[in-house]
Amino acid sequence: MDREIVWLSKGTPSTLTYKGKEFKSGIAKNQVTELKVMSKGIIGDDVENHDFHGGSERVICVYAYEHYGFWEKLYQTVLPKAAFGENLTLTGMTEKDVCVGDIFQIGDAIVQVSQGRFPCSTINKYTNIHTLLNKIIERGHTGYFFRVLEEGVIYSNSSIKLLEKHSEEISISTIHHTYFHEKNNIKRIESILSLDVLSDEWMIRMKKLHKSLVEKSI
Repeated sequence: MDREIVWLSKGTPSTLTYKGKEFKSGIAKNQVTELKVMSKGIIGDDVENHDFHGGSERVICVYAYEHYGFWEKLYQTVLPKAAFGENLTLTGMTEKDVCVGDIFQIGDAIVQVSQGRFPCSTINKYTNIHTLLNKIIERGHTGYFFRVLEEGVIYSNSSIKLLEKHSEEISISTIHHTYFHEKNNIKRIESILSLDVLSDEWMIRMKKLHKSLVEKSI
């Protein structure tokens, strides 16, 4: 499938309601015609909890449009646009298609895949589907992030061009399934740890996993 932009979305934290209780989150995005992408964030876009979201390694959140059909069929519902809080909803770029370190030009911006998304329960609250988080982890339909190498503007009709495929070709899907479902695959973990372009957040997770396996083998 060709790489194309379906939706561009951004937004700042707002107060939402789940089971009669209010919570604040930046997951609810509005569709826009352009995103002004800076090295530390998107103009007009923000997160509520900066300890777990945002930052220079998680500037642009991406979600594959192909997954919407899967989820809507599974849950017999229609999801809102940018239901996963993503900034870019794209075709042809699932977690299996992209690798950590891949570099793309989208509009004027040059971006690099930095890490997979570590999903949290906010998605259950936003969609009102209480099993969604577990299914996301099971399937690996998490989404992922870009860091920004060159700032610029992304328009709704901007083309997506792969500038450089990372030599190791370790996909977002591979890292996700290793961490959540193949925790004893020490060779795979070591290959992931060799990725100097992997975000610090995921590097720390994989190092802890590796350490626990080494300690078990002693």
